[in-house]
Amino acid sequence: MRVAVKVGTSTLTHSTGRMNVRSVEALCKVLSDIKNAGHEIILVSSGAIGMGVGKMNLPERPQDMPSKQAMAAIGQCELMYTYDKLFSEYNHVVAQILLTGEDLRDEQRHTNFINTILRLLELGAIPIINENDTVATEEVAVGDNDTLGALVAVSVNADLLIVLSDIQGLFTADPHVDPDAKLIPEVRELTPEILSCAGGRGSALGTGGMTTKLGAARICMEAGTDMIIVSGKRMEVLYDLMEGKKAGTRFIGRS
Repeated sequence: MRVAVKVGTSTLTHSTGRMNVRSVEALCKVLSDIKNAGHEIILVSSGAIGMGVGKMNLPERPQDMPSKQAMAAIGQCELMYTYDKLFSEYNHVVAQILLTGEDLRDEQRHTNFINTILRLLELGAIPIINENDTVATEEVAVGDNDTLGALVAVSVNADLLIVLSDIQGLFTADPHVDPDAKLIPEVRELTPEILSCAGGRGSALGTGGMTTKLGAARICMEAGTDMIIVSGKRMEVLYDLMEGKKAGTRFIGRS
């Protein structure tokens, strides 16, 4: 299988912005093992701005564009250094790809991106993709990595997009405030009722939330690609998904 895995800032970092070492180490170990089993892995990773905030000991994520871009430049170095170090321990090579919305919207640049990522997969490398937050502005940004993950998965004809989140999947209501909220195990159509379950935005250090995840699900479903939202608190769940076991919420791509 060719699998794209999107991991968010809330999974990679603590609320302080500092790296969640246990979570990142577990992610790299499990993905390395899945790759050893013969699968192709593409990692779409958030976390650059969040890690920059933590490294500079800022009290919160900045709101102005120059500061966000500065934090991305600082944090991206730490993010890739960590991935390179951890994946190397399992004898895997990583490759960094930073994108803006224009790289996906412009036909020639999009083709170049696809050719590069396919060649990296042929070489046995693990592409690690993030939005180029250091140069992206509102005019050229994708906006969030849930959408980026979906666009990447569809571009390279991935069999599955797995979105690792701080929540187990899509619920009938916000499980943080409603004890009666129930997990929706499968979605075949994004009805108004399903869309109404989205709730608000994501963590203080991230940019996503369930709304962006449902937007990503729409992109995947319309292209015939399955997408699963699952909690990233137990990375071994990736083994379950690769073995066809049910977990989280699966959005079924249209055939």
